[in-house]
Amino acid sequence: MRSSDKIVSKQKAEEITRSWRSDGKKVVFTNGCFDIIHLGHVDYLERSSKLANRLVVGVNTDLSVKILKGETRPVQNELARSRIIAAFGFVDLVVLFGEETPQSLIEFLKPDVLVKGNDYAVADIAGSEFVIKNGGKVETIELVSAYSTSSIIEKIKN
Repeated sequence: MRSSDKIVSKQKAEEITRSWRSDGKKVVFTNGCFDIIHLGHVDYLERSSKLANRLVVGVNTDLSVKILKGETRPVQNELARSRIIAAFGFVDLVVLFGEETPQSLIEFLKPDVLVKGNDYAVADIAGSEFVIKNGGKVETIELVSAYSTSSIIEKIKN
């Protein structure tokens, strides 16, 4: 499968994840801006993929990244960021979302496992209450220290 084929609409993602679950597969969901891919991203996504049978990654649209990170971001556009994430063999689907949080996407897809980095408390993770209420679980993954897009951008500037 070509990486671009893994990038699907919210509706197509729901159809595919429903099919996976009917086949007995568990779906894990995570999200992020993924502006400049670094070791921290790779480690986080790879470890997330091991928490269930299929990994769906929500990627913020350009507009939502600007809202979250400021006018100078994203460095790469949403198509580039999505294609890069989709190119990883351990990522099964990529879905763009334009809201500040993936709450509505999580409620639409109903993942079995929701994952974020351990820089978030479970109660502060968008969608956590919904996932738990619907019988799923929320996991946090320890992040690789010293890796962040912001720190890479600062290093490049200096």
